Amino acid sequence: MDFELTAEQRRSLLEQLLTDRLPDVQGRFGPYGGCYAPETLMPALKRLAVVAREQLDDPSFQAELNVELTQWVGRPTALTYARALSLRWGTSVWLKREDLAHTGAHKINNALGQALLARRMGAKRVIAETGAGQHGVATAAACARVGIPCRVYMGAVDVERQAPNVDRMQQLGAEVIPVESGDATLRAAIDEAFRDWVGDPEQGYYLLGSAVGPHPYPWLVRELQKVIGREARGQMLSLAGRLPDAVFACVGGGSNAIGLFHPFLGDAEVELVGVEAGGRGSGLGQNSATLVTGTPGILHGSLSLLLQDEHGQVQETHSISAGLDYSGVGPEHALLKGIGRVRYESATDVEALDALRECCAAEGILPALESAHALAGARRWAAERRDGVILIGLSGRGDKDMPTLSRLLHADEDEVVT
Repeated sequence: MDFELTAEQRRSLLEQLLTDRLPDVQGRFGPYGGCYAPETLMPALKRLAVVAREQLDDPSFQAELNVELTQWVGRPTALTYARALSLRWGTSVWLKREDLAHTGAHKINNALGQALLARRMGAKRVIAETGAGQHGVATAAACARVGIPCRVYMGAVDVERQAPNVDRMQQLGAEVIPVESGDATLRAAIDEAFRDWVGDPEQGYYLLGSAVGPHPYPWLVRELQKVIGREARGQMLSLAGRLPDAVFACVGGGSNAIGLFHPFLGDAEVELVGVEAGGRGSGLGQNSATLVTGTPGILHGSLSLLLQDEHGQVQETHSISAGLDYSGVGPEHALLKGIGRVRYESATDVEALDALRECCAAEGILPALESAHALAGARRWAAERRDGVILIGLSGRGDKDMPTLSRLLHADEDEVVT
C-alpha cells in the first residue's frame, strides 16, 4: 500500500481535522482507520458510534462527566514548572501532570467516560484489555464507581512485570485474566478481549483503552482524552504567558499523545513530537517504534501503521515499558505523520531509563517508564535548541514500574538492553 499524499491533500486533511470532519462516517482519518470487525460485532459498533456521538453532545452527559472528573478524578491536573530540569537543559520545561490523576495516569479520563456511556447504553458487564495495567486499574475503578462488573485481559508477560497493578485491579473488584497466547503482551490481550465481546455483544461493552481499534474507538478515546490538551493549553497561557515551542508525548497506542496534541493542532507555531519505544535496537522485534519504522496494514479493526514483516505478519515487539509494547498505533497518529503535522521519533530503553532517573533526582517526581520516553525526546530537543519553552506530557506515575526499576537499579547498561 502506498499512501503518499500531495501538499494539497495534506493541507485539506489538516483542515478537516481542525473542523471536526475527520473521522468521516466510515471512521476514516484520510487513508487510515475504518471498521474491520467480525460481522457479529458490526451492529454493536454501529450502535456505539451513534450513541456515543449523541451522548457526548448531550449536556446532561457532559455535566455528569465533568462532575466526576472534578470531584473524583481530580481534574484539572497540575501544570508544573520543572525548575531543575530547566536549569540542566537550558530551556523552560513544563510538565502536564497526568500522574496526579486518580489511579495514577491519563487512562482514567477515557475509562470513566466510557463507563458512564456503557451504563447509559444498558450494558451488564464491561470487558477491557491492559498492557502496563494503568488502563486496567482505571477501568476497574471506573466500573466500581458506576456499578458495573468488569473483566480485564492482560498478557502473561505484563502480569509478571506489572504485579502491583494486577493486585490493584483485583482489590477494585475486577476479574483479571492472564493471556498466555501470542506474544503474551498487549496485542494478545486485545485479541482476547475482542473474542470475549464477540461471544456477548448485546450484554457486554468493550471499554478499549487506547486510540486504536475499529471505529468509533479512535475518535471516542480522543474525544475523552483531549481534556488533557485543553487544560494544558490554557495553563500554559496562564502560567507561562505563552504557548510552548514544542509539545512532547510518549506514543504506544497513542491515547495520551492524541489527547495532548489535538488542541494544539491549529497552532502552527507549536511543534508536536511523539516519542515511541526504541527498545534495544532498530531491528524488527527489538523495538515498538511503529510510526518510525512501520508500514500500512490492518490490526485490531483499523488500518494504520504496523510492525510487520515482508509477508504482512505482525511481529512481536519489545520495550522496557509495558504500555508502549504494541505492534500498532492509532490511525489518527498515522494520518498526523502522513500530513507532517506531528514528528515522530524514538527513544531507547537506556535513554528512557536515564531520563527517568534524572527526573527523579532533579524534580522529586517518579514518572512512568512510558512517560520517560517523552522526557528523553524532550531532552534531545533541548540539547539542540536552547532558550525555548517546552511542554511534556507526564502520562503516568512510576509506582507500577517499581519491580522493573528495582531489578535494574544496580544493573549496568549492557544488562538493561539485553
